[in-house]
Amino acid sequence: MERIDCLVVGAGVVGLAVARRLALGGREALVVDAGEVIGCGSSSRNSEVIHAGIYYPPDWLKTRLCIGGRRQLYDYCEARGIPYRKTGKVIVATDESEWQAMEQLLARAHGNGLTEVRRLSGGELAELEPEVRAVAGLFSPETGIVDSHQLMLALEGDLEAAGGMVALNTRIAAGRVERNAGAIVVELEDGEDITLQCRSVVNAAGLGAQAFAAALGLPPAHVPTLHLARGQYYTLAGPHPFRHLVYPMPAAGGLGVHVTLDLAGQVRFGPDVHWVESEDYTFDERPLPAVADAIRRYWPGVPADRLAPGYTGIRTKLSGPGEPNRDFVISGPAEHGVPGLVCLYGIESPGLTAALAIADRVVELLS
Repeated sequence: MERIDCLVVGAGVVGLAVARRLALGGREALVVDAGEVIGCGSSSRNSEVIHAGIYYPPDWLKTRLCIGGRRQLYDYCEARGIPYRKTGKVIVATDESEWQAMEQLLARAHGNGLTEVRRLSGGELAELEPEVRAVAGLFSPETGIVDSHQLMLALEGDLEAAGGMVALNTRIAAGRVERNAGAIVVELEDGEDITLQCRSVVNAAGLGAQAFAAALGLPPAHVPTLHLARGQYYTLAGPHPFRHLVYPMPAAGGLGVHVTLDLAGQVRFGPDVHWVESEDYTFDERPLPAVADAIRRYWPGVPADRLAPGYTGIRTKLSGPGEPNRDFVISGPAEHGVPGLVCLYGIESPGLTAALAIADRVVELLS
C-alpha cells in the first residue's frame, strides 16, 4: 500500500485547479482521471465563457465563487499569457412578456455587486448588435471567453512545477474510509492495481462524483441526486454579424440557446437542453428546426440552412426537469463526518469561471 498526502479525483479544470492550489501550498498532490487527456469531460464540452455572476442569488456559494473566480481567472490568464478576451455580453428580452424578468435580472446583478451591468437603450442595442431584435437589453462588460484547453495546460504545468502529478487512464476500482487509521483508501486500476492510503481526498469527479462518493460508503443523505442534461452546440458556416456574446432570457434547465464566440471569431449557438439517463454524447439532429426558431427570436435573419451540428456536452445538475436551480454543493468533513474528504457536486456552469475560487474553498475545508 502506497501512502500519499492528497489525492484529487478528476483532471478537469476544477480538479486541476484544486491540485495546483494544494501543491503551491506545499502539499503532495496526485490527480487521477480515467480519461486519456486532461479535461476530456465537461471541461472541454462547454461554451468557454467567463461569467460575470449575474444569474444567481446573492447568498449562494455559486455567486460568490463565480465573482471571485472570475477576477482571479482574468488575472491568471494575463499573468500566464493564456488567450482570453473580454467580449462583453448582451442579454435580450425579445417581447414585452420578458420585460419584468429582465428588470429582476438587472436588480439581481446589482444586488450581487455587479453595478457595471446596465440597461441598453434601443439605440445602444442597435449600435452594439445591429441585427439583433429585442424590446430591451442589458450589457455585461465583464463577461468574456477563454481558451479552456490552454487554461488547463497552465494549471497542469503549475501543479507539476510544484511537485504534483497527473495520472491519466487511471480508474477508481474501489474505496473505503479507515477511520481508525485516519485515512481514506482508494484502489486504482492503470494496467496494474495500486492501493493508496490518502490523508486527504478531493472528489472532483464531475459526472462521476456521486458514484465515487457512494463507493467510499457515504450515506445517501450526504450524496445529492445527479441529473444529466445534455446540451448540443450548433455551428454556423460562413460569416456572422455578432461582436459580443448574445443571450436570451434564461430558460428552464439553462441559460437559453445563446450566441458565443471563440477566440478565432467563429460563432456557435447553444446549448439546448435534453434530459438523459446516462453519459451519452451522441448528437441528435432532430431539434435543429427548434433551435433555429429559438435563434430567430433575437436574430430574425438567421440562415437556418447554414446551421450545422457542432458538439455535445453534459451538465452535472442537482435539479431535474421542472425543479428550481440549485447551488453548488462543496461538502467537507463538517457535513459528512469524514476527516480529509471534500466532495464537489453539481459543478456545472459557472464552474470554469469559478475554478480558482473553488480551489481556495477546498483548501480552506482541508486545513
